[in-house]
Amino acid sequence: MSDQYVAAIDWHAELLDQLDFYWDHMFWPRLQGLTDEEYFWEPVDGCWSVRPAGDGTFIIDWASPEPDPPPVTTIGWRLCHIGSGILGIRASNHFGDGSLDVDTIAWPGTAAAALDFVATHHKAWRDGVVALGEAGLARKCGPAEGPHSESPLATLILHINREVFHHGGEIALLRDLYRDRARSG
Repeated sequence: MSDQYVAAIDWHAELLDQLDFYWDHMFWPRLQGLTDEEYFWEPVDGCWSVRPAGDGTFIIDWASPEPDPPPVTTIGWRLCHIGSGILGIRASNHFGDGSLDVDTIAWPGTAAAALDFVATHHKAWRDGVVALGEAGLARKCGPAEGPHSESPLATLILHINREVFHHGGEIALLRDLYRDRARSG
């Protein structure tokens, strides 16, 4: 096929479509009906989760550096990770005022609150990516991305997409295991 027949690729639309397709057809539908019992379910001892802080708020288990091997995490922890570090903090840093961080997040203490949390931060991230336009994809990430500060935002968007797919698949598996736990034990 000669080059004259190859249409230009709209990379901005492709990056958005990649996340949108996964979100709309795989991830979000798999979250419907999530219960608080599933949200907090710990399939093994020593899981990282979201826990009451004792003052009516919740905290997320966290350590830096991460233990080796890392602990198994609950559905709640994974949803908080997607909503905060993958989508929310990144949206705040790249498209907002930069005020959202692990110390300012109100960690969700129920499954319903977690779904709202993830949906809110997904919207903020997606709206920011939409506003970039094609030219904005080449903009450098800047200091918010530390050692990746010189990378283009397109690289970060691809990374964010991979992270949502990865952790979304883990959540789907945990939901399957939770559903079938009575048969296995």
